[in-house]
Amino acid sequence: MTIDSLRAAVAAVIARQHALTASFIRDTIGLLRPLHPTLTDDDAESLAREFEAIHQIILDYGDTLLGPEFRPWLADAKEKIDPYYWNRYRQHLAHGSLPRGVIASTDTISDEILGLLGNPSERDPWDRRGLVVGHVQSGKTANYIALCCKAADAGYRVIIIIAGIHNRLRRQTQIRVDQGFLGRDTSRGGSRAAMVGVGRIDPRRLPNSFTHATKDFDKGSAGAANFPLRNLTEPAVFVIKKNPHTLGNLLTWLKTNNRRHDIAKITEPMLLIDDEADNASINIKYGADGVSRINSQIRDLLSLFNRSCYVGYTATPFANIFIEPSTDDEMFDHDLFPRDFIKNLDAPSNYYGPGRVFTEDTSHSPIRHIADNQDVLPIPHRKAHEVATLPHSLLEATRTFLLACTVRRLRQHQRAHKSMLVNASQFNPVQRQLRLLLHDYLDRVKRSVRVHGMKPPHIADRSDEIRSLRLTFEREYSACGCQWAQVLRELHAAISPIEVVEVNSASSTSLDYDANSDGLNVIAVGGYSLSRGLTLHGLIVSYFLRNSRAYDTLMQMGRWFGYRDHYEDLCRVWMLPSADDWYSHISDSFEELRADLRLMSRIGAAPRDFGLRVRRHPDSLVVTARNKMGTGQVLRRPIGWANRFVETAFLARSEAKQQANREAARRLVRRLRDDGFGLDSATKSSGSHLFSGVPFEPILDFLSDFENDPRSIYTDPRPICEYIQKRADELQEWDLYVPSVERRERLTLVDDSLGFPVNCQRRAQGKRFREDPHTLMVTNKQRVASRGVEKVGLPAEAISEAERHFRERSGHTNYPDSIYRALRSRPLLILHLLAIGKKEQDLSGKQPFVAYSISFPDTTSQEDSVEYVVNTTMLRQLGFGADDDEDINSDD
Repeated sequence: MTIDSLRAAVAAVIARQHALTASFIRDTIGLLRPLHPTLTDDDAESLAREFEAIHQIILDYGDTLLGPEFRPWLADAKEKIDPYYWNRYRQHLAHGSLPRGVIASTDTISDEILGLLGNPSERDPWDRRGLVVGHVQSGKTANYIALCCKAADAGYRVIIIIAGIHNRLRRQTQIRVDQGFLGRDTSRGGSRAAMVGVGRIDPRRLPNSFTHATKDFDKGSAGAANFPLRNLTEPAVFVIKKNPHTLGNLLTWLKTNNRRHDIAKITEPMLLIDDEADNASINIKYGADGVSRINSQIRDLLSLFNRSCYVGYTATPFANIFIEPSTDDEMFDHDLFPRDFIKNLDAPSNYYGPGRVFTEDTSHSPIRHIADNQDVLPIPHRKAHEVATLPHSLLEATRTFLLACTVRRLRQHQRAHKSMLVNASQFNPVQRQLRLLLHDYLDRVKRSVRVHGMKPPHIADRSDEIRSLRLTFEREYSACGCQWAQVLRELHAAISPIEVVEVNSASSTSLDYDANSDGLNVIAVGGYSLSRGLTLHGLIVSYFLRNSRAYDTLMQMGRWFGYRDHYEDLCRVWMLPSADDWYSHISDSFEELRADLRLMSRIGAAPRDFGLRVRRHPDSLVVTARNKMGTGQVLRRPIGWANRFVETAFLARSEAKQQANREAARRLVRRLRDDGFGLDSATKSSGSHLFSGVPFEPILDFLSDFENDPRSIYTDPRPICEYIQKRADELQEWDLYVPSVERRERLTLVDDSLGFPVNCQRRAQGKRFREDPHTLMVTNKQRVASRGVEKVGLPAEAISEAERHFRERSGHTNYPDSIYRALRSRPLLILHLLAIGKKEQDLSGKQPFVAYSISFPDTTSQEDSVEYVVNTTMLRQLGFGADDDEDINSDD
């Protein structure tokens, strides 16, 4: 039986369910699969995601941290609130085919956030600050439009949305607000013919917009001059760019026309939504006792109202709101610190996020590496750089996009938007050259397809362009369910509408998806405009050639995250190997922070507590340093290691130091065996050994004796040992694990110095320090341990349950080690004996490098941190420096 028959059987079962969950869908498929024995696990998972997309995407409610002075008000006020604006928006979402589960969850979540704001019926002054943490391209805009609708229903009279620092992003946001809240196309005036979105559902009441889709707020804005807000019968809405000039215009107008002579402040309750709150809003001059201009203007804007609420939205929870001030008290007193609440939004289960993109399963990875750009488009390059030809990798990516568009057409997705992103330079002149070269190449392919596309495949293959397309198809999409002959016949119709457009401040092109009801097919070439907030609908292929290592910048550039229902298998991302490594690391760091937030929500912690925890997160050290680079000062940062993983990703090359580390490892194991932890009491698995219940004193001695390389910042012995001693009551007993690879091959390094043979793990040298005479970087990803190692020693039942919970929450099976770490009651020290070299290299006669990893369990008490002292010059050498491409200061 085919997958179609299983689909029909599952549909019949779930049609009787009122409330679906991801686990119910998968359990139903599992129950019916024995009747369809030919179907694979991939088929079953694909079908589960299909039903999630069509019937009931699961959107969990997320987690919330509250300040100590919170007073609930919404439940009592509900009966008096007419949900007019929300009802319109809910119908609008349903018309857009949003799954009913997501609409219901959006209702619940926006209600919760509304209840965290100030009560607009309360006449006494109030001032609240909050933060909503989402995911890149996960639906934050839909969430805050729902919040705006409900705030207007509850009685908020002024709603200001600060929508990014570029005109395109502001315009895109204005169009979304027009459709979901205002109900009319603001670029066409107020006539009934201009009704859009919710205005077509019910046009009886329309908010007042002081900005247009084509015009930001200025002193001459229509209806603004001499028109006080208190005279309006419906809420006033402003969608403005995060720009000092625009903010200055709004401040001047509000002061001139809306403050009464007898009252110092504006009395109408105001909600300010700060989209991308980590970008430009932060007071980057804080440490110098100064105030940056935009930050100051946002503070001035809030201070004009005696009842105001600031809600920042961000996908990058390392925001400087938490970490820039010099002291903990300064952090909490910071003007935009979310002292009253932090809401963590979970992504729906069909979200195509880092866990799916940066998977350990290389056979299903969408990542392709760029290795041929240096001669054509080096990094870095100057504004005047001339691009003579396109890298072969970019041509391959373009062919992949053309083929993906064709496969989608064969899947009956003709009217769907289809986009490709090319983000390869921050400079407009270079982007223009790339666009022209891509246009010429696309035109050449179109001509060839027009002439040869309908010929038999073996004849068409005589064309160089057709043959190249076929080879790309065989590499990328041979398992997509279509045959090359089918693709060849549809190529002309599929690629004819595709255009190459330039998207930056100097171009007139607009990515107007709404104006293309039959589907926009586009290759978008740009820089910063494509890096923050701007949505590329139907994004299939991304070509990303940038070198920023800033956490927030990298994550925001990840336009390939989002929703890819029915074509996730076609998505591809070209990037540098180093960028791949960084994204993997940053994704893990962000997931750790979200796990922290979930944990702290469960124990009732306040935003201040989470802020302190972020400041003590190991990666906050390097993020903080980013704004201080070039000073050369020593950076001091408190770090806590509860629920963290630390390992020696940098090792000293010195033979003397390596010999000292080998001796330290031998002393540790010998001491344990002398104390009764012999091989008979060790758990053996494929030659690996686990010693359980080890006292902490031998561990401390080993760490103290270990010759740490200075570039391995987090494994500095002094603070690590100090931290263990501070938590001595909780870290009394340890597990020690010595991994050994399962198969002994002829070229494998086998070491028996510990008293038992160890087949040493093979690791490659990281490229960045390959020529360094002093430091060895372990792999490009700076990862020593293998994925999944932190489950060593845990009960199988607990591991299975943790993996099940993760599958239900995330929708995928790329299990992070953090889910196992959360189960640990004892810390785990992993003692690595490494064979450093390429896969085919004979290392059998070499000496192993000694490295270690530590998995620290969480703490049940207030965490004691220890202070790390790091020279920022070293941080720059490691790549933790200022953004390499400050787009905000470029032409883009």
